[in-house]
Amino acid sequence: MRHKPASTTPVPPAAPAAIPDVRPGQSIELLKELHILTRDGKLNQDSRRKLKQVYHLYNFIEPLLDEVMSTRSDLTLADHGAGKSYLGFILYDLFLKAQDRGHIYGIETREALVASSRELATRLGFERMSFLNLSVEESIHSTELPERIDIVTALHACNTATDDAIRFALEKDARFIVLVPCCQAEVAATLRKHKNESFGRTPLSELWRHPIHTREFGSQITNVLRCLLLESHGYQLTVTELVGWEHSMKNELIIARATGQHRGNARERLEQILAELNLEDLRERFVY
Repeated sequence: MRHKPASTTPVPPAAPAAIPDVRPGQSIELLKELHILTRDGKLNQDSRRKLKQVYHLYNFIEPLLDEVMSTRSDLTLADHGAGKSYLGFILYDLFLKAQDRGHIYGIETREALVASSRELATRLGFERMSFLNLSVEESIHSTELPERIDIVTALHACNTATDDAIRFALEKDARFIVLVPCCQAEVAATLRKHKNESFGRTPLSELWRHPIHTREFGSQITNVLRCLLLESHGYQLTVTELVGWEHSMKNELIIARATGQHRGNARERLEQILAELNLEDLRERFVY
């Protein structure tokens, strides 16, 4: 009996196994380039935390992207203080890549990070991403950005960089603002500067009598002032946790939606807090 020759039809390669904690459809190559995955496709503990935070933030932002897309012919998103642009790249990869419209702008003052992000976007074919080496003042007036931005994000923008993102968003008439503040030192420094004067002025100064309380109270009151500023400009706010505290201590998420309805006493409350806590030095940053 004659034997049939062995088939020469190539066997298709097996589909790559899913990597735990990585969303379906996510580019593995992108995660490797961002150093979230190792070259052999592994996640270490630090990268797992970072990815979890970005994915949680994506879950909050995705409905906002859908809402803008359903009401406008295009979408613009600016990630202020973008750093290595983890958030912008993942938003593009999971959402905009499958669309035929929409543009993401990464704004960052460190030239080397801007250059590396541009190179990566080109290599991955992410054509509707732009990376700009601009200060906040330059970004407000730059012709490289459209006059209006739909969504402004700032993920772990340190200290006053979050305030810069807010100012940019207000100047650009943003529909949504998504903030995860980080390392807020300016208010705490001002509290310390006027501590002796405050002791004789208000018993509330006991809230920042000790250094650790100064740091924590300063961080908390910074976000309260930011919320009042946004409400005074016609934004409705959601303030919540981003992820569990075991993943990050910089965990407060502020989502602002433009409604055009200004909270009537927001500016008055803001002014009263600055006066009561002896923070008038910061009036220009929080009242405009």
